[in-house]
Amino acid sequence: MPITINGSGTITGASTLATTVASPTLTTPNINSAQFATVTGTAPIYPCRAWVNFNGTGTVAIRGSGNVDYITDNGTGDYTVNFPAASVMPDANYSVSASSGSPDGSTTDCTRNPCRITSQTASAVRYTVMSGASAATSVDVAQSCVAIFR
Repeated sequence: MPITINGSGTITGASTLATTVASPTLTTPNINSAQFATVTGTAPIYPCRAWVNFNGTGTVAIRGSGNVDYITDNGTGDYTVNFPAASVMPDANYSVSASSGSPDGSTTDCTRNPCRITSQTASAVRYTVMSGASAATSVDVAQSCVAIFR
């Protein structure tokens, strides 16, 4: 018996209706310079895969981010940037760019205190912000920024 749909959207002519919808297959896109209007040359482009700008003093608070689920405060100047479970990195072989401002927030000069990567996995990167004066002790900072490239 044929199935018809009337003007009200009601399906008539069938006692059962089965619908199968295939799940989409998601793949990592291949991006080349032709897709970036302002880029010239033939070298491959490796866009930022994750980034975050957050306040690392008191209760850690993300100001802005992309592909970052949350920040873990592991102690003084010790932070972990966690990627969402659905979009982790393919492996731990990515590049991390981390920078920080002053502990008291008087400057956002993100070259003030060096950052040391202490752990790197497909799902997170952990790093410590070192005191700019001695680089021997860790310090909480009012602004910290991390960018991940792969």
